Amino acid sequence: MSYKIIGKYIKNLNFSIPNPKTFFLLTKNIANYKINIDIRSNQVKENIFEVLTTLNLSTAKDVFEKINTKIEYATLIELSNKNIEKNEMEKIVLIDVPSKIYGELRKIFVSLFENSGFKDIKISENVDFESLYKKKKTQ
Repeated sequence: MSYKIIGKYIKNLNFSIPNPKTFFLLTKNIANYKINIDIRSNQVKENIFEVLTTLNLSTAKDVFEKINTKIEYATLIELSNKNIEKNEMEKIVLIDVPSKIYGELRKIFVSLFENSGFKDIKISENVDFESLYKKKKTQ
């Protein structure tokens, strides 16, 4: 392995339901929301990078009042080789790290919904980050 995880934390968390009307609408229309995943990285030091994996819900329909949910999960990784090729670095950031931390991140995100009264939230237990990476490369 050309990297190791040296830390993980919630960098940013936003979970707000603006009013009771939105709560009840969301309860009925949770199926209209879809999960979005975004992955970015920043170099912290010479061989240390922060990989930011973000989950949020968005609605396909244009609704006036909606729930605002977003969790940004930071994973600090240390590369074992500073001369790593760009292609290998992309795979670490976009496939390996998210695959390792997704279970924890999903658990936190689902817990927020369940503790807010939404027992039927459906967020995939597994995400094929390799397929997403390949799909993005061909676009």
